[in-house]
Amino acid sequence: MPLLFGTAGVPLSAKERSTEAGVKRVRELQLDAMEVEFVQGVRMGEEKAQKIAQIAVEEKVALSCHGPYWINFNSQEPEKVAASRERLLHSARISKILGVKSVVFHPAFYHQDDPQVVLVRTAGELMKVREILDAEGNDVILRPETTGKPSQLGTLQEVLTLAQAVPGVLPCIDISHLHARSNGRINTYDEFCQVLEAAAESLGDRWVKHVHFHVSGIDYGVKGEKKHLILKESDLRYPELMKAFHTFGVEGLVICESPNLEEDALLLQTTYRTMA
Repeated sequence: MPLLFGTAGVPLSAKERSTEAGVKRVRELQLDAMEVEFVQGVRMGEEKAQKIAQIAVEEKVALSCHGPYWINFNSQEPEKVAASRERLLHSARISKILGVKSVVFHPAFYHQDDPQVVLVRTAGELMKVREILDAEGNDVILRPETTGKPSQLGTLQEVLTLAQAVPGVLPCIDISHLHARSNGRINTYDEFCQVLEAAAESLGDRWVKHVHFHVSGIDYGVKGEKKHLILKESDLRYPELMKAFHTFGVEGLVICESPNLEEDALLLQTTYRTMA
């Protein structure tokens, strides 16, 4: 199928809370992908990464990674910006060993700065990271994510601009974050199509053939995202989203971040495939 569906982290029903067990459980569930969660830091050595990579190949499970939450390319403290670069580099280096194609991350907070200034600053920092990775022969795609709160860099246009400005960068489009950030908009077939059209027009087949989405139910308010919800306990019109995916013929990964992980991942997969 053009889109592969999976879980953000180890499925809840896995026998063990290990990445290895998670990959195997994903295959047992007849899902096709799993995002390795480095959100609290990269706590995986090269030997373990090699082992997991082999299991993923054997089980035919596509892997992606989510980098640490502690990345902020607009920190007011230079040492924290440098630390952010190192966290992203470390994530990308382990990801290459894992056989991961993409590293997702939250790029920056605005603080009191003008969003355009923050965008330019973030692009410059990503260029530095990309130059180091390219010199190392590391072609893992860096994916700034659309974010759920208006205090964070991460509008759709911002992540598309980063992808246009920096080679080796593509967006992670978190549909639920866009829905929350807009306080309930971006929730119809037409609006989902507008999102996909904007990305396709900005990035062409480089994106259409290599998409990466996050989807879940979500609770939100005027300040954006509050928490993730189970899809059927939320207002997200996920069948219309799946229809939009078919309309644009996108190919890549859809990672579910709902609290019930694999249940909603399977729901999305089934909804998408029954429309084929």
